[in-house]
Amino acid sequence: MPYVNIRITRDGATAEQKATLIKGATQLLVDVLGKNPQTTVVVIDEVDMDNWGIGGETVTARKKQGK
Repeated sequence: MPYVNIRITRDGATAEQKATLIKGATQLLVDVLGKNPQTTVVVIDEVDMDNWGIGGETVTARKKQGK
């Protein structure tokens, strides 16, 4: 049973976009590894931008700086 964990910042991904990610990740495992889509689990974790850091800064701070 494949398990895929996708982590994104919580900044407005729509339900439709998340459904597309789940479908795409599942299909990728089917196409590349021949896995059964009925037993493939995909979980999307949304992380607050204040809890996600890049280069020593939070994503919130980086976005304010236009990075």
